[in-house]
Amino acid sequence: MKFTCLSAVLFFSAITSYGVFVRAYPLHASCKIQWTFPSVSCESFSSKITTQAATWKSADNCANGGEKCLYSITSTTADEIKGTHETPVKHYVDDISFKMTKSGDGCNVEAFSTSQTWYAYLDYSTNYCNLENLMTGAGLNATQGFTESTSDDVCTQYSSRNCEKY
Repeated sequence: MKFTCLSAVLFFSAITSYGVFVRAYPLHASCKIQWTFPSVSCESFSSKITTQAATWKSADNCANGGEKCLYSITSTTADEIKGTHETPVKHYVDDISFKMTKSGDGCNVEAFSTSQTWYAYLDYSTNYCNLENLMTGAGLNATQGFTESTSDDVCTQYSSRNCEKY
C-alpha cells in the first residue's frame, strides 16, 4: 500500500512538473455543473430528479448499454439531493449531489459528481454523465430557458463526453 501511494505521488509530481497534461482537469475525477431552470421550481426539480433516480435504480436499464441505471438517492432536504451512481461493469461508485437555490419562479442548481475511488483522475466523462443522464432522463433539459455551464476545468473530460456510452 505504501508503494502504491508513493508511486501515485511521484507519478503526479513528475507529469505536472513536465507539463504532460495539456488540459486542466480537476485533480480528482469529478464534475461540477451549473444549471438554470427559469420555469421549473426547485420542488419540481427535486421531484423529477428523485423520480428518475428511482426509475433507474435497478440494473435492468443497463442491459442495452450505457449507464442509465444503478442510481440511489441517499438523502433529500428542501435545498439538496444526495445520492450515488454505480457503474454497471466495474461497479465503481460515484457520489452525486444537487444543491438547489430558488431564483424567482425558477431554480438554480449546482450539480456535482465525484468518484469514491481515491486514485481516480480520468473518468471518460462518467461524472458528467452521472448528472446529465438523470437531468435529461427527467426531461428537464427541454424546459423553457434551461441553461448549462461547465468546462474541462471543473468537469473531468467534459469536452470528450459521450453519455450514450456512460
